[in-house]
Amino acid sequence: MTVQAVILAAGMGTRLARPHPKSLTQLDDGRTIMTQQVENLRAAFGDELRLTIVVGYKLEQILEHVPDASFVYNEAFDQTNTSKSLLKALRNSADGGVLWMNGDVVFDPGMLEYLRAAIDEDRSFIAVDTSSVSDEEVKYTVDESGYINQLSKQVRQALGEAVGINYVSSTDKLLLINQLASVDDQDYFERGIELAIAKNGAKYVPMDISRFYAVEVDFAEDLVRANQEMIDAQIVKA
Repeated sequence: MTVQAVILAAGMGTRLARPHPKSLTQLDDGRTIMTQQVENLRAAFGDELRLTIVVGYKLEQILEHVPDASFVYNEAFDQTNTSKSLLKALRNSADGGVLWMNGDVVFDPGMLEYLRAAIDEDRSFIAVDTSSVSDEEVKYTVDESGYINQLSKQVRQALGEAVGINYVSSTDKLLLINQLASVDDQDYFERGIELAIAKNGAKYVPMDISRFYAVEVDFAEDLVRANQEMIDAQIVKA
């Protein structure tokens, strides 16, 4: 079974203040954020992986960094947010569901093995961390059936945080495409998911990945934490 995966890496990453795309930020182990993402995906899915990277800001650097991926260009990268980058990727995808992630997530490779069952079952999901609820992060709540019903930075009484790794099923993909097309240019992709849930009845399961590390690197302190999480994980494995 082919696994379609998308990395959203079109943004300028101004908060981290690097002279290159944020996904090319180097980790302490010598890899870039993107390299560890690609290696994790290939380790989990092997020859089944069909990888697409959405590029924009300084795209040539990413093309040279991962020359054997497919690419989608968000030409309005300086005027749009992740909703429009994901929209372009989904419109470019083949039949079937799509796994996607923000291009700044440093994560435990074991997480993909855990998520594989839901991907094989073609169930839409949002990977969530229930051990932390920060005002600055995308948060979620669920309905009485356990499906996500709110997903944004403004959620109150949240159950946890979304970590930036998600999957849309073949059934829900067109619903998400239509809603991503309708949202404002500056909206995050989570707004499209919320609308697909509220208006179209899409069902997204929260997949609790709290036992794995996942750090979205927005600021310098996030990079420090990501490097420490990787060290701690290696110590545990040893």
